[in-house]
Amino acid sequence: MEFGIFNSLYVPQRLVEENGAAAEHRRLRDEIDWVIAADKAGFKYTWATEHHFLEEYSHLSANESFLGYAAAVTTNIRIASGIMNATPPVNHPARLAERAAMLDLLSDGRFELGLGRGSSTTEQRGFGIEDPELTRDMFDETVPEIVKMWRDGEYPGFEGEFFSMPARNVLPKPLTKPHPPLWVAAGSPSTFEKAGQMGLGVLCFSMAPPKVLAPAIEAYKKAIAECDNPVGDFVNDNVMMTTQMLCLEDGDRARQIGTDITSGYHDSLVFRYLDTFPRPPGIPVWPELIPEPTAEGLRKATARGMTLVGDPDECSAAIEQYQAIGADQLTFGMLSTTMPIEVAIEAVETFGTHVLPNWDKDPVCRTTHQREALAS
Repeated sequence: MEFGIFNSLYVPQRLVEENGAAAEHRRLRDEIDWVIAADKAGFKYTWATEHHFLEEYSHLSANESFLGYAAAVTTNIRIASGIMNATPPVNHPARLAERAAMLDLLSDGRFELGLGRGSSTTEQRGFGIEDPELTRDMFDETVPEIVKMWRDGEYPGFEGEFFSMPARNVLPKPLTKPHPPLWVAAGSPSTFEKAGQMGLGVLCFSMAPPKVLAPAIEAYKKAIAECDNPVGDFVNDNVMMTTQMLCLEDGDRARQIGTDITSGYHDSLVFRYLDTFPRPPGIPVWPELIPEPTAEGLRKATARGMTLVGDPDECSAAIEQYQAIGADQLTFGMLSTTMPIEVAIEAVETFGTHVLPNWDKDPVCRTTHQREALAS
């Protein structure tokens, strides 16, 4: 099992009230300090999202800038997009290819490209996409062309339904050969299966317990095992799942902190904005809010694997549930709360000392092994 952190630049009203006009800047610096701590603690990935117009929920609209800075202040951690939006009205495919290659060069080959279609009509309509279903076809048209743009020499040009461009040499080219690993955001079992058929790693953003996602991962693993024509130049057999983590030596202290870091408010914003996701029964409609968790609720959620809030042994027991369903990486969105940065760093250090070494014993990333296998 590999581990990562997830950057989203969550700026809820509570932080604005506490910090005024400096709220965005302070939280952005927190995100960078957290990435540095995760790098030192042995985490293999930092994933930075791309969202637009989603007030409070995520102010990280230019993840290529964030990741470039993160690359400069870290040494080993993989610099990954989770996601870059692959719909042409949001990001022209040539610009995606250029940005990814530049990040790969700046990070000395540590960049990995996670792609997606966007999950909010607020974002999609802001860029003129009125029908969310069209984003599927946009994605399918775009991704193979990005791979072609990375190849040596001139890209031959393209005439498609959603974008067109003449023959051009798209520069720079990635340092990583044949190209950086490719991932895609997925939620439903059908999307997992499609990702497997395309040979892409899966970025799973879900609030469900691990066992609920087991059928989707099983479908993915079956499809990718049979993938003989990947969209990229190698198969990335990989499932990354996201959850929350607050691992402290005193589990009761972790749970007490976890009751007052606006995680319920953040989850309410998820369902306010990400309206292309299915809404589970019982979720209140904004501006009604999901209640903040209790300490006992966090204990039960950790026992079910829905979160990792507690001491190292409790967190390890939750990880076992993700391993059992076939997850390859677990990523933590700790600053998708108002968790103080000092606590987030303490938790990363505690996890890195007492938990991570028991699960991730290979210094080389799974994606690197798979890419290098292509050349052998």
